[in-house]
Formats: sequence, structure tokens, C-alpha cells
Amino acid sequence: MARKSVEIYTDGACSGNPGVGGWAAVLLYNSHKKEISGAEPDTTNNRMELTAIIEGLKMLKEPCDVTLYSDSAYSVDPFLKNWISGWIARGWRTASKDDVKNVDLWQTLLQLTSKHSVTFVKVKGHSDNELNNRCDLLARTAIKQLAAKTKLN
Repeated sequence: MARKSVEIYTDGACSGNPGVGGWAAVLLYNSHKKEISGAEPDTTNNRMELTAIIEGLKMLKEPCDVTLYSDSAYSVDPFLKNWISGWIARGWRTASKDDVKNVDLWQTLLQLTSKHSVTFVKVKGHSDNELNNRCDLLARTAIKQLAAKTKLN
């Protein structure tokens, strides 16, 4: 049986870096569209970019062919340029022998990408890509909602 083909658009944002962060993903399958988002009180932009991808992939109930769109070179380049293989071979160290940051998220992401056939596509951020812009709005809205909620408590 052929795998389902799914498109996922993702984005992460941060108010301050570190600061309150938000993430969002829009999943498309045939005529279905699902939007998800969330926020964390103390995080970084890079963590939110990775979280958006992770949460998008977590929504898939079975192995799929995924085209994943992100404006984050930080999240996409390790796959497109195969840096991640080198990181693993060097025990999660970069070519310059520094520790890879956000290893917990990279390891989770690797686990999820092993279940699916994922093609990463780098898109230009804050440009004319409607769904990337939608993710940006959802992520920024999640930040505002969390900030408002924490002010009430």
C-alpha cells in the first residue's frame, strides 16, 4: 500500500532570545488542513523551530511521505547538507568539536524522521509563502496567549 503524502509547514518564534517562545505547524493531506501551535515560557528561537517540526511530525498516525517546509536554516540545513550524520559520528559534536546545541530535540527529530520519508525544503521567511506566514502568525499568537495567561497568574 502506498504511503500517504503529507505537506507540513512549520515556524518558530521567540519574544526575546531566550524568552517566551511559540511554535506552529500547518499539515496538509488531500483536502484536509490541520493547524497546531503552542508556546513555552523560557526558550530560544532555535528550540521553537525544532519543536514546530517535531510536533508536526508527531501528528502523523502512520508512516508517510512528508514534504516539510521551514524558513529555518538551523533546522533544515543539517538534513539538506547531511551535517547530522557527522554530528552522530562525532558523538553529537560539530565539525569544530563543539557540543551540538539542543541535542534532546535533534535526537527526537531524528527518531521521528526515521519513521517517515521526509524531504526538507527551505523557504524564504516573512515573504510571499502564505502557509509559512500563517505559521509565523500562529506561533506569535501562541506567544501572546502564554504571555497574557502568565500575567493573570
